[in-house]
Amino acid sequence: MRQQFLIPSLVVTGLILSACAKETEEEKVERTFQEVNVIDETNLNDVLLTAADPNEAVTYFHNAAAKNPDRIDLQRGLAISLGRAKRSTEAAAAWKRVTTMNGANAADRVEYADALVRNGDWNTAHTVLNSVPPTHESFKRYRLEAVVADSRKEWKRADHFYETAVGLTTRPGGVMNNWGYSKLTRGQYAEAERLFTEAVRQDKSLFTAKNNLVLARSAQGNYSLPVVPMTQVERARLLNTMAISAVKQGDTATGKNLLREAIATHPQHFDEAVRSLRALEES
Repeated sequence: MRQQFLIPSLVVTGLILSACAKETEEEKVERTFQEVNVIDETNLNDVLLTAADPNEAVTYFHNAAAKNPDRIDLQRGLAISLGRAKRSTEAAAAWKRVTTMNGANAADRVEYADALVRNGDWNTAHTVLNSVPPTHESFKRYRLEAVVADSRKEWKRADHFYETAVGLTTRPGGVMNNWGYSKLTRGQYAEAERLFTEAVRQDKSLFTAKNNLVLARSAQGNYSLPVVPMTQVERARLLNTMAISAVKQGDTATGKNLLREAIATHPQHFDEAVRSLRALEES
């Protein structure tokens, strides 16, 4: 009798073990699909953060973060997308939220400070940068430290951070342009000219640095164009900048001549220079 009860028990046990094995296999399959979904989502996130229209990325990350509010990667994606979309006020708020989450790091604080600077909130940016540990050394951190120090007229501190930032990038043209503009606002025109020239040497496409270079030379009474690469349109625009600078310094005759040269140089109708020249001649 005992054997008759034992056989059904073994059968039941076998069925249970079989079911457990089947369930485990299903779980493995489900886990595999979940892993594939994570990979696909990661790839999609990367695409949206780089190639997609910024506002489309904002919509995607806003919806994804609303469904998963504790996922810091999605909150970061939203903050980055808002910054790319030039929605600086919202970007600053998004980065602030990221810095309060589990998993937040020093780089997130730097991004928060960057958003604050773009939003014109210099004082809060200064406070946030002071909270970044000194062990976090990055080009972006020191570039921001420099421009914030500039805003506070802490010139020695600004020069220190500009110099540090230049040493941390292989493309220093932009930060050299910022440094040069800092020198320009301080009235250190020769030093500004040197930095702008170096910025253009580093990046020949940086028209802002070319324009600032002309301003620095004009401030020293030098109204000749610098020897830097420039297109015909850029040449006309730089001549126009020099003309305006000359007029502001009281040299109207030089300003008129430079405007005439700018109009003649431009390959198309240079309306801005034409209007400026007409106004000077009528006055």
